[in-house]
Amino acid sequence: MRIISGTMRGTKLYTLEGINTRPTLDRVKEALFSKINFRLQEANVLDLFSGSGALGLEALSRGANRAVLCDSSRDAIKIINQNIEKTKTKDKILLLNCDYKKALEQLHINKEQFDVIFLDPPYKTNFAEEATKIISQNKLIKENGIIILETDDKEKVIKNLDTGILEITDVKKYGRVYLLFLSYLNI
Repeated sequence: MRIISGTMRGTKLYTLEGINTRPTLDRVKEALFSKINFRLQEANVLDLFSGSGALGLEALSRGANRAVLCDSSRDAIKIINQNIEKTKTKDKILLLNCDYKKALEQLHINKEQFDVIFLDPPYKTNFAEEATKIISQNKLIKENGIIILETDDKEKVIKNLDTGILEITDVKKYGRVYLLFLSYLNI
């Protein structure tokens, strides 16, 4: 796995071993970032289920101002710390080692808001739907912000999604992976 573009282009990242994680494929990552690249300049980014931190680090490489990376796994946090050290981005990152609900609660208490939010939770859970609901209720996304949600079961996620202040603006398919793009709904 590597950083595809930007100031850290070509930097190889450490990844987690085993079957509990699945890094976003380079072709999916390239398509995703091509679509949102204009949103990244000076953006505040949340990568809620970080794994190796690759999505948050890619956003920083492409011009984001700050990234909050969160994962509940200690092994993931070790890998993320190695990647932060390798990319020399410590001053631009807040790293949280906790459950996503606790992270979102803390970010709400701190009155954080994000321009771009990545949600790439374990597929066979309802974490994406729960996280989206909490983000919407607590207005953790800025006006004109976007959430990119990765899933392998588009129908299940869409059926169970409580969008609140968000609307699904696009869905892209890459092999068995779907990216759902949710934008702040200006009411």
